[in-house]
Amino acid sequence: MECPNCHSENRDDSRYCSNCATPLSLAGPEGPSLTKTLATPLPTISKDTLIAGKYKIVEEIGRGGMGVVYKAEDIKLKRTVALKFLPPELTHIPDVKDRFMREAQAAAALDHPNICTVYEFDQAEEKAFISMAFIKGQNLKKKTESGPLELDEALRIATQVAEGLQEAHKKGIVHRDIKSANIMVTENGQAKIMDFGLARVTGSTLVTQEGMTMGTITYMSPEQAGGNKIDHRTDIWSFGVVLYEMLTGQLPFKGDHEQAIVYSILKEKPKPITDIKAGIPVSIEQVVSKALEKDPDKRYQQVEDLLDDLKSISAGIVPDEIKARLRKAKLRKRKRAILYAGTAGLTIIMVVLALSLFTGRAEAIESIAVMPLENLSGDPQQEYFSDGMHEALITDLAQLAGLKRVIARSSMMRFKGTKTPLTEIAKELKVDALITGAVLRSGDRVRVTAQLINPATEAQLWAQTYERDLRDVLSLQNEIVSTITHEVKVQLTPQEETRLASARQVNPEAYDAYLKGQFHWYKLNREGLDAALQYFQFALEKDPEYALAHAGIAKVWQGYMQQGLVPHDEAAPKAKAAALKALSLDNTLADVYFTLAAISTWTDWDWLGGERAFRRAIELNPNYPDARIYYSQFLNIMKRPKEAMAEAEIALELDPLNVLFQGLYGMDLMYARRYDDAIALLRNTLKTSADDAVALSTLRSVYHMKQMYDEALEIWKASYAAKGDQEAEEALELGFKEAGYQGALQRVAETFVARSRTAYVTPWQIGTLYTRAGKNKEALEWLEKAYAAHDPNMPYLSVDPIFDNLRNEPQFQDLLSRMKLPK
Repeated sequence: MECPNCHSENRDDSRYCSNCATPLSLAGPEGPSLTKTLATPLPTISKDTLIAGKYKIVEEIGRGGMGVVYKAEDIKLKRTVALKFLPPELTHIPDVKDRFMREAQAAAALDHPNICTVYEFDQAEEKAFISMAFIKGQNLKKKTESGPLELDEALRIATQVAEGLQEAHKKGIVHRDIKSANIMVTENGQAKIMDFGLARVTGSTLVTQEGMTMGTITYMSPEQAGGNKIDHRTDIWSFGVVLYEMLTGQLPFKGDHEQAIVYSILKEKPKPITDIKAGIPVSIEQVVSKALEKDPDKRYQQVEDLLDDLKSISAGIVPDEIKARLRKAKLRKRKRAILYAGTAGLTIIMVVLALSLFTGRAEAIESIAVMPLENLSGDPQQEYFSDGMHEALITDLAQLAGLKRVIARSSMMRFKGTKTPLTEIAKELKVDALITGAVLRSGDRVRVTAQLINPATEAQLWAQTYERDLRDVLSLQNEIVSTITHEVKVQLTPQEETRLASARQVNPEAYDAYLKGQFHWYKLNREGLDAALQYFQFALEKDPEYALAHAGIAKVWQGYMQQGLVPHDEAAPKAKAAALKALSLDNTLADVYFTLAAISTWTDWDWLGGERAFRRAIELNPNYPDARIYYSQFLNIMKRPKEAMAEAEIALELDPLNVLFQGLYGMDLMYARRYDDAIALLRNTLKTSADDAVALSTLRSVYHMKQMYDEALEIWKASYAAKGDQEAEEALELGFKEAGYQGALQRVAETFVARSRTAYVTPWQIGTLYTRAGKNKEALEWLEKAYAAHDPNMPYLSVDPIFDNLRNEPQFQDLLSRMKLPK
């Protein structure tokens, strides 16, 4: 078809000239005019009219080119619905009625939280209608009439709309009329795509009048406006228009009349959103720009790609492809600047350009913290996976000798889900750089995006996306670590280079089970440990040679001992057997050596073996705070206080927010007789963790040694209240009334002696109570029982100051000799 204005050739079914946007003739003189038909006033259905015997009309809520919508009550199912009626003037046009039916069929096939639910298609009194969910809220058009949305809200709505479109496109359904008026936002902020009135199932016959262009002009893609063949990418364009509108409060393509708008869509570039509203990241502008590419082949090819970019940007990550486009844009600007500068300035500019592009950081980064990784799946059940990847990344970085400090997982998890500025986090943790990132798992594919942040400016120093099959997840982790080390200027040892260059494949089911086991293990309660044990055992069913799963089982039994859930004589052999098995499969696992060190020290009382294992764990992972804090306890037991304090301080540098470590450091201070320092530390710990058992038990001992008996008694009460031991609380009160502070502790000791006749009570606990009560004979009697029971607390005999009044007793000295502890 020749354009009457510019004489350009167009497709026969084009509505507008693809060169000048002049309207072209539509169907022949005998063809129906849809425009004229829709210009006829649409009749109104009266309130309380009963439709199809069950829908009572409440009010009209909207009307458009393809129908009138009413709010109605379904009197049979007792629910509010929206009824959309086909205009009666169109019922004589078979194709239009067919399209209306197609809307119902297409929408009914979609079941997604971001798509309006369609209940049924029916016909009554020659009125064809669709019954759908009634959405309380406001359409996006009305929301943007008062101005642009805040960035966070716009990204949240955009992500939901993209997820709804993704579902439709997966089913082969193209909406073809995405616009802000067709997106409802509920009262709780949930976006829902409405009106699949122009939808068609991919591959089916297009049921439109010849030459008729469907859709709303201002949101039409160039191919749609030109009457050309369209596919799902037309929805991506329209979605780009909606994004532009949300972020700026304006439409990208405008005009005083229809022809001017079409010309703008076909020929003009919209004004950059960053020129309209300050504060919009250039990465967002790049997303909108790509969605609005006039050539469909240059546009996002799938809505999944657009969705990934939105999620990454929401998580603070600039996707690689966007970064590449930004770099190209900068290069183009620089090239123009070079041309304009002339020959005289050419050399200088080229030098500056080279420096800006190729000069790296002058100084190496020595301390780093990895922020909790964002779970991009949107499924809370996938948190274990992102948490597991987070821990693996920290562990891998911590093993590098060139990094002096890598903050431990327990401190970093305090920032999960918070909006604390990165500058504040880095300042609190005293690190040179932060790693942020996100994880997206889809089936057996894993995609991880990571970026290096300068905390002083929050500027991105580096970012990259990695994708692998789950089977190759260890290789993926190694590649991320290798790249980070390069970016932070850390020199790898030959052994580290070899380790990072090689990684075995894993059984996907075994790896998945291992991560779930780790997730539950961190709960450190009966339910969590039980679940962790089951997952680790399942991992071994899938891969019996999986060293990490054996290590996990060792940690579970160690956890049972730590929490007093299983007697040590039952748990310790199982923990040791699992650890030794893990070691036989992989002798590079620092946490396995740590497990063996703990068993050697507090179960086997093998001081030589314990020290060897502690040293090996720290050698393999210099940034392993657990090994260092417990090594400090070991060194105190061995009467080496200066070394002990040094290890404890390193542990707290690596894991400064770990409440348990603060309590253990308080113990180290007490062993060093630095009572005032211990009190200050432990009081501060209890401000945020009032029920922490280690902090409470240590503080009451420190108060005891300072002879601050009133304060000590209050902490005794608090510690028993935290455990829910009302009987011990009552014994304290009664004993205090009878004989003061020492009487109170003696009464509790006697209560526990009586309890031990029917239930297990650690003899160590009874012995320490009698010690504090000044009952040396009874104290020694129960310490002998603790020795016979191989109580794991017995190594502290050598260092705990509460035994100072027993140290000259021959029986006490004999206990130390039998345990081969330093006197």
